[in-house]
Amino acid sequence: MRFDVVTLHPEMLLPFAAEGILRGAQDKGLIEIHLHDLRLFSPEGGIVDDRPFGGGAGMVMRPEPFARALAAIGREGGRTPYTVLLSAQGVRFSQEIAHALARERAVALLCGRYEGVDERVAARCDLELSIGDYVLAGGELAAAVVLETTARMVPGVVGRHESAATDSFYSGARLGYPQYTRPRVFQGMEVPAVLLSGDHEKIRRWREREAWRKTLRHRPDLVGLNLPPAERGEAP
Repeated sequence: MRFDVVTLHPEMLLPFAAEGILRGAQDKGLIEIHLHDLRLFSPEGGIVDDRPFGGGAGMVMRPEPFARALAAIGREGGRTPYTVLLSAQGVRFSQEIAHALARERAVALLCGRYEGVDERVAARCDLELSIGDYVLAGGELAAAVVLETTARMVPGVVGRHESAATDSFYSGARLGYPQYTRPRVFQGMEVPAVLLSGDHEKIRRWREREAWRKTLRHRPDLVGLNLPPAERGEAP
């Protein structure tokens, strides 16, 4: 799978793409990550923004550099990529969207800056995507989130499929189950006895129950519940 990231700051993402599972996946030939400096596609010597029509504060990113970057990516990769604009106005990113993106052969992630991107860029994208209800200085951190989450869904990227399959949100609207390792006792807190029992069916049932318990406590919205503070472990 090929990822192309178009950004004003490729140096922000370079070390991220060169470490961890992303590095391993590239070494195995499972994914490719290409970072593109948007200024290199400017028709006016690196200028990528201008004042907004209609007035207002700040600057807006112009459409031509993005269009030229996408055309170059299509030529280089031999296909038109599925194009995603990272934007605070986009649909909220989810594990389901990561699954869908991982089925694409090529994905281009466009990172905005300043007061936003000309709407004509969004109009030619396949998806406008937000990673949460807050505003970042630019799309680079959002691109990193989408990149890693999606790459984990590519077969072979995560060493054992079980590692991804037990993640929060992977198998529906619940969080992952609690995890424990050595030592068996830490500052008076003991590992639950069932995990030491060797009974795999009991362990499976315990993990399922505890996953739902954690979901109800931390994210009742995932199951459509509005629990009182006491039930969530919060002060009333």
